[in-house]
Amino acid sequence: MNYNLNSQPAAQEKKSTISGLRSLLKLVSEEKRNLIIALFAILINSSLNLLGPLLIGHTIDKYIQAKQFHGVIVFAAILLSMYLIAFVTSYFQTQLMGGVGQRIIFTLRNAIFNKIQQLPVAFFNENKAGDLISRVNNDTDKLNQFFSQALMQFIGNIVTMTGAGIFLLVINIKLGLATLVPALFILLFTRVCSPWVKQKNAENMKSTGGMSAEIQESLNNFKVIIAFNRRDYFRNRFDTANTYNYATAIGAGLANNIFLPVFGLFSSIAQLVVLSFGIYLITTGEFTVGLLVSYLSYATNFYNPLRQLATLWASFQVALAGWDRISQILALNSNLLTVANDEQLNSKGILAFQGVHFGYTDEKEILHNISFTMESGKTYALVGPTGGGKTTTASIMARLYDPLKGVVLLKGKDIRSYTAEERAQKIGFILQEPFLFSGTVKENILYSNELYHGFSEEQFLAVLREAKLEGLLSIFEKGLDTPVSAGGDSLSLGQKQLIAFMRAVLRKPELLILDEATANIDTITEQLLGQILAQLPAETTLVIIAHRLNTIENADEIFFINSGEVTRAGSLKDAMDKLMQGKRTS
Repeated sequence: MNYNLNSQPAAQEKKSTISGLRSLLKLVSEEKRNLIIALFAILINSSLNLLGPLLIGHTIDKYIQAKQFHGVIVFAAILLSMYLIAFVTSYFQTQLMGGVGQRIIFTLRNAIFNKIQQLPVAFFNENKAGDLISRVNNDTDKLNQFFSQALMQFIGNIVTMTGAGIFLLVINIKLGLATLVPALFILLFTRVCSPWVKQKNAENMKSTGGMSAEIQESLNNFKVIIAFNRRDYFRNRFDTANTYNYATAIGAGLANNIFLPVFGLFSSIAQLVVLSFGIYLITTGEFTVGLLVSYLSYATNFYNPLRQLATLWASFQVALAGWDRISQILALNSNLLTVANDEQLNSKGILAFQGVHFGYTDEKEILHNISFTMESGKTYALVGPTGGGKTTTASIMARLYDPLKGVVLLKGKDIRSYTAEERAQKIGFILQEPFLFSGTVKENILYSNELYHGFSEEQFLAVLREAKLEGLLSIFEKGLDTPVSAGGDSLSLGQKQLIAFMRAVLRKPELLILDEATANIDTITEQLLGQILAQLPAETTLVIIAHRLNTIENADEIFFINSGEVTRAGSLKDAMDKLMQGKRTS
């Protein structure tokens, strides 16, 4: 399955404006009540604003020209009251929609993050973290701006335009048609330019995500940058990403602002049409001065919203582009599904590969027809040259990936029939560089371990004492309460590995996989880790990927992995001969 968000088929990205609007409105399906109230407030606001010009024209013709100032004062008071009510309704709907926008962004970010957590390791291999962060933060914020600010303005302007257009046609149909002709050119221009505007905004969002990914990669590898004194390398990479982002931002800015001057031009043309044609009608006796003033106001009420729609339409296109990027994530599903299969297959070991083929892509196969069985309670070592497939084999054992063909059995059952929780309880996986979360040593040891949920400090210390792990706490300055910064940078690599090992042992896994877990630590820490492993139950199966002889010399059996094949290596000497010579046996 293709999980690369930046290489999705173009057909998935090209959605019509109408279909995009429909999908956006689905986000507010739970906000119908608030939307109806806001819409009602908009209708009141627009109706009052549309009545204003009619009353002004009536006042000019009946009271101002007749110099009846009492009537002028009365209608001025009426207009003031109307505009105050319109102001209150406008403020109310703005506050209401602000809450709607915040709730939408809250729900949407939760949905994206929960979806990301459901996706397999392959998804994270194919997408940069910085781009994902940009989709969660930046793209959702564009939607928030649209719903909290632009949507109701958009609807309000449509209502005002419609009402003004009706008044223009009712007052004088000939002048009304002439006044609305420029609007047809605006509609045509908008229809032609909208896909281009959306494309430019999508490119800008993609480049923003790429720049975020570049920044994150540079910060994560800052120690390496300093050690090799290659600030110039990452500076050049960032400069390239920043330059591209600048270019796309300029393009998006140009696209977003192209509507405003065009709409303004046709609005001015419409005003000229009304003024010239209206004066002509006055000379023929078909119009009054007050009616012309009213007509000019209605023309303004028709075209001013159009000018505002120029900005709002660009905001809508930005929101659509952001929604397309978010939809790509929400539409994905994990290919690591739990299958309904309780059949006990023919396997006596705790883990077995039967005719397993695997490749990260369908085009290139890494493992070819692998079959072997691992027995409960034994220690197995996986050796082989770099790139031979050791970590890939271990990852399939832990079901980080599924084979393309063949089956992996765990305790005689298809490993896919276990739920994620059951599999994580039975299989432990310790990496070369374990990741720790910000918090305390205790919180990291108990991460995702429900066995000791709710245990007090004394109860948990008793658990460590029983597992003969309590003595290891002296390595940490404040014991279980030692603070851990994000990523565990406040601890040494050895301390981080101790936490990872303690975390794995306390889960009491039936199969524990160590992927070069002792490669970068000192001898003393390695001995401590050996003590931890010694506390494992006798029936626990160990799978060790390592290059050190002392790590694999006590293994019950050694598998040699190279060029996509797994063979039994026999003795340690045989394994080392194969490793040195790069030979493969069948």
